[in-house]
Amino acid sequence: MATDLTAPRTAARPDVASIQRRTLRLLFTTQIIGGIGVTIGIAVGALLAARIAGTAVAGVAQSAGVVGAALLAVPVTRIMARHGRRPGLVLAYAIGAVGGVLVVLAAATRWVPLLFLGMLLFGGGTAANLQARYTAVDLAEPARRGRQLSLIVWATTIGAVAAPNFAALADRVTTGWGLPPLAGPFAFSAAAFVLAAVVLLGLLRPDPLLTARRLAAADAPTAGPPLAADAPATGVAAQTPAAAPVKVRAPRAAGMRMAWSVVRGRPAARLGIAAVAVGHLVMVAVMAMTPVRLGESHADADVLRLVGIVLSLHIAGMYAFSPVVGWLTDRLGRRAVILGGVGLLLGACAVAGTAGHHTPRLSVGLVLLGLGWSGTMVAGSTLLSESVPAGVRPSVQGFSDLIMGLAGAAAAVVSGFVMQLAGYPVLTLLAAVAAVPLVALALRPVPTGAPDEEG
Repeated sequence: MATDLTAPRTAARPDVASIQRRTLRLLFTTQIIGGIGVTIGIAVGALLAARIAGTAVAGVAQSAGVVGAALLAVPVTRIMARHGRRPGLVLAYAIGAVGGVLVVLAAATRWVPLLFLGMLLFGGGTAANLQARYTAVDLAEPARRGRQLSLIVWATTIGAVAAPNFAALADRVTTGWGLPPLAGPFAFSAAAFVLAAVVLLGLLRPDPLLTARRLAAADAPTAGPPLAADAPATGVAAQTPAAAPVKVRAPRAAGMRMAWSVVRGRPAARLGIAAVAVGHLVMVAVMAMTPVRLGESHADADVLRLVGIVLSLHIAGMYAFSPVVGWLTDRLGRRAVILGGVGLLLGACAVAGTAGHHTPRLSVGLVLLGLGWSGTMVAGSTLLSESVPAGVRPSVQGFSDLIMGLAGAAAAVVSGFVMQLAGYPVLTLLAAVAAVPLVALALRPVPTGAPDEEG
């Protein structure tokens, strides 16, 4: 929890491989727990909001969770930058748990402002799940960063698939306890977030980010105590006198302004953030209106069943193949996979937009949409993480999640208006157009060296 770490340069070097294996196992477990917590609430969030506040604002209440995840990334990553990953992840899950409790209270009192506040804070669970993917690469070897990041993304699949099946059970159990209908899943979400926070608080030791900073400072070829923000992430330990201390200190101004200044001067970091944000924007814009599209051509009795099937296939495209995407990211390179992801997104828009009322073809388009999102998310996140120094990495990663969340929320809102005014084919066309500038950015030459070589 300390900000400053001081150790002699002659201290034994930690077993990084062992720490990384332990970290990955722990993150994999908490991603499943956290994924269940996020998805079990989302599964009934719109229905609960519609009962309390009316159908017209149900979508806005759902969007509050997305906006909350984006905004909470700022304070969470600021804490990570100064104190390490563990307190930041624990805080995010704790905020998500508080949000779940507030939603339960809102359901009991039918107080709409409390519902919106609860959904906003509920986004802390999503913020923690997103930050976990970056935690996975703090100590990863350069040749394995993509695979290890994608492994944590893939773990979300288990929670996302399992959670909707628990929603009905949670509602039945808590209704017997006296809770209002549809409030029970949020009570279970709060319990899941608390469990994930407790596990991380007790077991995420040593902190991977602080360990990476300590190693970076020990490897720095300077005689004085270097700042983590100026130290390379890897290297060979310098031969310096035994008395020289290694002082690892987080930058004081590790906020969004610093993150922007760092990203602005690094083309690879700009490409990483753009890939994550644009991929998420295109995915949300098309996916959000697909249930409405299905409702235009099917009877009410069939819509829910078809929506469940199509969105399940879409989620499988997003997460199930992420280990393969991570392997390709390490094997073919970050930019190649980003370009491949954009190609899949464009193909998805073409297939879904021309599917008409042919549900199997629309399903193929949604699978391609998920695969394209996976490519831009995994490769973009990996490129971003390795393109900035360790000392400012959490702030830059939080900045990326902020931009991604706001892009997704804006896409969700705008897509509804486009769907109403022009229809689903025009929506998919505009989504494809939004992805085209990312191709130009990815084709521009970017430095491929380590962060400090690039700087």
